[in-house]
Amino acid sequence: MNFLKKIFEWKTYIFTVIVVISFSNFMVVLFGHTIPGVFLTFFKMAGEYVILGSVFVFALIWLIKARPHNRPKQYSVVVFDVFGKKSQIEGIRTEFKTYDVAWSFMKQYKKEYPLHNFALVSEHPNSDKPTIFKYI
Repeated sequence: MNFLKKIFEWKTYIFTVIVVISFSNFMVVLFGHTIPGVFLTFFKMAGEYVILGSVFVFALIWLIKARPHNRPKQYSVVVFDVFGKKSQIEGIRTEFKTYDVAWSFMKQYKKEYPLHNFALVSEHPNSDKPTIFKYI
């Protein structure tokens, strides 16, 4: 009987110890595994989406910038005198179909006529004014 009395006296304390151990184990699992796991999973997925989204944005920007440009079909060499006014030199070619040929002729004209300046221009169908590509 004496033995049972000791058990019943310690009953409350044993119950308290079991509850405290269970509750502390619950707190460790909750704050040590569950909550950090949820946050880590969320931020890992969010980071993946941010990286994937930035890759798509940069790819889209690259595609927009890399689109083919409308190259002019006709180039002209415009002659300017010493005072900066348009002038004509007889016997030189001023209309070209390719940029490289026009630039080559323009460099040759600059050597032959050092007192004149030359501009490589082209008319775009969308704009009113001619576009100057090179000026020497």
